[in-house]
Amino acid sequence: MDLDTVVDLLLTQRGVISRRQLLARGLTQTRIDTLLRRRDLVLLHPGTYLTHTGRPTWDERSWAAVLHSGLSALHLGSALHRPGREPPPAGPVHVAVDWSRRVAPQPGIHVHRVRGLEHLVQWNASPPRVRLEVAAVEVAHRATDDLAAISALASVVGGRRTVASRLRVEVERRSRLRRRGLLNDLLADLERGTHSVLEHGYLVRVLRPHGLPEPTSRQVPVRSATGRQYRDVGHLDLDGGFVELDGSQHDGSEARDDDADRDLDDLARGSATLRLRYRQVFTTPCRTAARLDTIFRARGWEGTARPCSSPACDLRGGSS
Repeated sequence: MDLDTVVDLLLTQRGVISRRQLLARGLTQTRIDTLLRRRDLVLLHPGTYLTHTGRPTWDERSWAAVLHSGLSALHLGSALHRPGREPPPAGPVHVAVDWSRRVAPQPGIHVHRVRGLEHLVQWNASPPRVRLEVAAVEVAHRATDDLAAISALASVVGGRRTVASRLRVEVERRSRLRRRGLLNDLLADLERGTHSVLEHGYLVRVLRPHGLPEPTSRQVPVRSATGRQYRDVGHLDLDGGFVELDGSQHDGSEARDDDADRDLDDLARGSATLRLRYRQVFTTPCRTAARLDTIFRARGWEGTARPCSSPACDLRGGSS
């Protein structure tokens, strides 16, 4: 009967509960000790318990981290994680507490002290978490390189979890922010319809530095034998050309076959699909630009690409 008095909390908190909650519902410390001896409760952190003896899931670990930390909320990648829709984040659960508080460190929990936390949290979330825009911009701020910073914002917009204008409010709110110029440029592209890291890289590493024409449209709907499909970007002023920015890591023939079918559909309509992956955009952008220069001019572009600032740019007549 002991845990029947807290069944509502256990259902909400994925079977995790704190000593404070048990005491508030009328259990004594003696009864709690008995439940621990009987293994009806299992200690996860000091004063935080789980109702089974198996390995805790990520959901259970996140609730335990928040309950152990007191008035707190999931933060960084832990706040951005969508249980059941993607693999759980590796490493500790990140939680934010107000700047005025200190929480004793515990294995599996990384505590961040945040100023003005009260106004940055979705307290009605389960468990509470820092607002998505706040968490995403903080991840971008802490990123080890530009690509990771771009990914932090592009992924939440491309996943239709928020919009660029809301991220811009958070960027402007912060007095200190690494890569502010880069992130503002990214947000401008996201507001114009860019959906992914690859698409942004295509604009800022391949097209713009080499004077190539920008896409006339994004997420272009096309009809095929299997129904409506979408192409990432369209250079429709260049005799019906599409660019497919393929960030997938295909490891089987079926996905490659689907790609080939889409390319054949485009050719049957008189269009051409250029399929670019990370290597073409981020590793060899100058080489890619030189190839696109030839392709675009063959399809009606009247301009000429220019070398970028790199001394080794392929458009300087160097190696191909």
